[in-house]
Amino acid sequence: MTEVLKLTFNPFQENTYIVYDETNECVIFDPGCYTDEEKQSLVKKIEEKGLRPVRLINTHCHIDHVFGNLFVANHYNLGLEIHRGELALLKAAPQSAMFFGVPNTGPLSPEPEKFIEEGDIIEFGHTKLEAIFTPGHSPASLSFFCEADRFIIAGDVLFYGSIGRTDLPGGDFKTLINSITQKLFPLGDDVVVYSGHGSDTNIGFERQHNPFLTGR
Repeated sequence: MTEVLKLTFNPFQENTYIVYDETNECVIFDPGCYTDEEKQSLVKKIEEKGLRPVRLINTHCHIDHVFGNLFVANHYNLGLEIHRGELALLKAAPQSAMFFGVPNTGPLSPEPEKFIEEGDIIEFGHTKLEAIFTPGHSPASLSFFCEADRFIIAGDVLFYGSIGRTDLPGGDFKTLINSITQKLFPLGDDVVVYSGHGSDTNIGFERQHNPFLTGR
């Protein structure tokens, strides 16, 4: 069975996810660890669980989701994987840090080693996650669906009672709503949504109660 561990980091309260199974192989999604203390807490949690990181993936490349990319890549000797359409955001991370008033701590991320496309299967241990293209909050955000265990790592696409903001570069409200209703809703009401901020939720609850989505 595949498990999901959530750690919340940085001034933006971003959720970093460690996804693992009984083989102890794991994937680190969106490492938002910013301070040295946060970086060490990530390492400590991985060590406590006896996990072996084998992949480093960004759902999208807004700054709060990439703070720890370089640290994780170097510490675990992993290549970064993103959608090609997020590359401009990744390269703009230092400027984004200045815009949001985040002190410059040096390079935040390595160049991606691999690009992920919609339909690609992320395999590790006994786990398979399907990459689903869900733009709107960012130009080329990806969500990662585990059909066997009925959950999705959704980045900032869908939140408990809300949706991702669309006023940042590359955002578009209509595109985001389409991503949710046409890509996420068909997965099934029972699917647990692990969001980039805040609490977990599920498709059924959001379909019925999310004020941005009811009646769609």
